[in-house]
Amino acid sequence: METLKRVTEICIIGAGPAGATTSIFLGKLGIPHTIVDASLFPRDKICGDGLDLNVVRVLNHIDPAIVQHELTQQHNYTPSEGMRFILPNGRQVDMMRNGSTGDAPLRKQPIFFVSKRSTFDNLLVNKIDHDFADVHLGTRIEKIERANGTWTLHGRNADGPVEIQARLLIGADGDHSVVLRHLGERKIDRNNYAGAVRQYWSGVEGLHKDNLIEVYFPKRLPLSYFWIFPLPNGEANVGYGMASSYIAKNNINVRKAFTELIQTDPYLAKRFKNAVANETVKGWGVPMSGGRRKAHGDGWLLVGDAASIVCPTSGEGIGSGMISGYTAAKFINRAVEKKDFSAGMFANYDREIHKRLGLEEKIFRLVNTIPGWAFTTGLNMVLSNPFFKKWLADKEMQKWVNTAYNKKLVVNF
Repeated sequence: METLKRVTEICIIGAGPAGATTSIFLGKLGIPHTIVDASLFPRDKICGDGLDLNVVRVLNHIDPAIVQHELTQQHNYTPSEGMRFILPNGRQVDMMRNGSTGDAPLRKQPIFFVSKRSTFDNLLVNKIDHDFADVHLGTRIEKIERANGTWTLHGRNADGPVEIQARLLIGADGDHSVVLRHLGERKIDRNNYAGAVRQYWSGVEGLHKDNLIEVYFPKRLPLSYFWIFPLPNGEANVGYGMASSYIAKNNINVRKAFTELIQTDPYLAKRFKNAVANETVKGWGVPMSGGRRKAHGDGWLLVGDAASIVCPTSGEGIGSGMISGYTAAKFINRAVEKKDFSAGMFANYDREIHKRLGLEEKIFRLVNTIPGWAFTTGLNMVLSNPFFKKWLADKEMQKWVNTAYNKKLVVNF
């Protein structure tokens, strides 16, 4: 069987949000490259399916029409006006913007969208410019070698063997990255890692009319949260996440805890009494920002989950992954202009992809040092405080929206 061979200057492994975003912006910069992914799209990806304003911000850099038309007007995306927290003390707190503050054109913009990853990731892949991107989906890279400054990728697709040679390699293939394995960096830092499960449901009762995304903090399981994110057609993404250090310390089975919460928790059981699960429980690991996995080197960069940049306080990784893709494209453009893919060209790349996550990293480190009862008490006090709620509704949420729609992402070299 004949081997399909490609020679390219830049190769991206992975076409999820981070990899696709890297490719899209390389295309906008007129830089030829190759992008491969083991899957054919659309495909499922285990996730919470929440698209926050970081996602919106990058989409607006690609084309504002994506948000205004494809997300806002299509039935596959649920706009959400805010958050509902169910506290360990049983109190329910809704966080929504004050509609009378901020710029008038932005007052009606949602705080979040919710969409299945099969839909959203496919949208991004379809935005890749084939004039500049040589796209190979359904192509699994199995082995990586490097000699004399050239990467050789050995893989396979439905038609047979594939061989790609490149000078710069972009690892965008997630937490189980083949690039990480080749570099010897596929390690789990339990202090900056979480375990999570997801299950799609229909008929969950009590969803807010404005599609608030819901986060529940069960009292008996501190340092964890249960979520219900409303999807189109009466579905919901239902999931549960917990810090890996807490899982290991207390020997917790996250799948079992998730199922027990749905069946026996006083708050949840009544809401799921008449609901129907549409799939089996699916689990995955969440590599969070904070451990500072090295994301660049001589002839290589990491983006998205491969770079461990999931927000540690929210578990959101789509937006931060897309920002890393945008940032990578800027650094790659400079490297192409200077014809230099050495590590020195990417010296400040790690700083740039982490700089928006510093506060969240500090909060997460603090939370991991306190007892469970202190975490629970703190949540009850802070999230139910009327001054905190007013500050969030009147100022912070509107600032998030303004940043997403009006402020350009700045990359410093």
